[in-house]
Amino acid sequence: MRNISLIFLLASLTACSVNPVTGKNELVLVSEGQELQMGLQAYAPSQQSQGGVYDVDPALTSYVQGVGNRLAVVSDRQLPYEFAVLNNSVPNAWALPGGKIAINRGLLTELNSEAELAAVLGHEIVHAAARHSAQQMSRGLLSQVLVVATAVATSDSDYGNLAVGGASVGAQLINSRYGRAAELESDKYGMEYMARAGYDPQGAVELQQTFVRLSEGRRTDWLSGLFASHPPSQARVEANRATAAALAKDGKVGKAEYQAAMKKTLAAKPAYDAYDEGRKALSEKRTDEALALANKAIDLFPQEAHFHALRGDIRLTQDNYDWAVTNYTRAIDKRNDFFYYHLQRGLARNELGQTDAAVADLNQSLEYLPTAPAHYTLGSIAERRGDMSAAMQHYKVIAEAGGPYGDAANAALVKLELPSNPSAYVLRRCDADANGKLVVTVKNNTNVTVQGVAFVVQYNDSAGRPQQMQQAVRGQIPSGQVASVNTGLGPYQGGNCPVTVVSAQVAE
Repeated sequence: MRNISLIFLLASLTACSVNPVTGKNELVLVSEGQELQMGLQAYAPSQQSQGGVYDVDPALTSYVQGVGNRLAVVSDRQLPYEFAVLNNSVPNAWALPGGKIAINRGLLTELNSEAELAAVLGHEIVHAAARHSAQQMSRGLLSQVLVVATAVATSDSDYGNLAVGGASVGAQLINSRYGRAAELESDKYGMEYMARAGYDPQGAVELQQTFVRLSEGRRTDWLSGLFASHPPSQARVEANRATAAALAKDGKVGKAEYQAAMKKTLAAKPAYDAYDEGRKALSEKRTDEALALANKAIDLFPQEAHFHALRGDIRLTQDNYDWAVTNYTRAIDKRNDFFYYHLQRGLARNELGQTDAAVADLNQSLEYLPTAPAHYTLGSIAERRGDMSAAMQHYKVIAEAGGPYGDAANAALVKLELPSNPSAYVLRRCDADANGKLVVTVKNNTNVTVQGVAFVVQYNDSAGRPQQMQQAVRGQIPSGQVASVNTGLGPYQGGNCPVTVVSAQVAE
């Protein structure tokens, strides 16, 4: 897959375009083609990083898509709109550029009517139609940051922290906070779309009232979900009330239809509540309690793969790798297309020495979502097998990411590449001392201690003949530190530094 971060580099010329929703002229540096490509490329990994699709209630997904399509038809900008329901308990909804929209199971369980669902989806449709993400990128508010985390998720929202490279861009777009003007704009025009599609816009007022009430209760899951990117306020409630007063009031509310569509999911909510409590318990190292809660969730709703994966994560933290593999396999049997189950089973199999099976699982996980744990483990396996080229390829993906996997990959990469390419990791500069003699300073630009550093100086002797001299730097050089050697050669008058670092190795 092409790295979608390259799209950020393509917008090099200032462009002014008309907002398809408001009709206003606005500065947008991202073309519509780039916008569509970004949304298309980020949609699948963004779903993976947010818990994967919610597939145990396909009728609910069809219902949500029907409501979304009804609103999309009346949008001011026709896009290839798509609507997905994600298996995530955090109440949230988001839109990627190009009309790729998702709503979490956790938000659906908090709504009360089809009109409220239409308010959520209409709001997200306006974000896409009005090019709000493209405007943010044009203002330089987004930057690509590679992120890594531990290999066991502490909640469904932590999956995104495992992503690396281009896959992390979608997470930034999802979690970026829109400005107040964009939120009010999406509220207003989303309500107009509701009215055009035959819904009662009062549903948007009731939705914001619910959000304000829940935010005042300071529920952590809400504050980390929808409120992070769509902060509620009483001002938004009043603005929605004024907008609703000017729109038709005889539209569909659809409480009965919504409750019917949500029947299966609401019945399973106690199981998901137990699962969420189990994830929290595991993150706090209360493993016995986490296991009891995972078992409770499975007893209540055995067809949910996440619950079996939680039990696998508990076994993984206990170093019970055989049972972990069994639990992840049960999850995969129920949902084969989610990265996390393959990633975790691969990690467990690697610990068991089942190398070929581990490689297959880890590569499968990368097909769904590139992650730091998968790349690092594949790199270490390749290194053990003597395939240094493949090992370095995996390490390079995450070496600059920081965090535990990034640091470990960088150290491994340095160890592999430093002997053959020391000048890439040990920097040099040239200065003259008080007598004009050449002083060479080298800097250890790695995150490990190095030793055995040597460099060659190219110079002309008194007869003008080209010569070279090799000198060594004594001792070890810690990460980020420098060492200097006075070569005694001169006079050095500045300009080109005639020095090449020719050897170095990681200190044992």
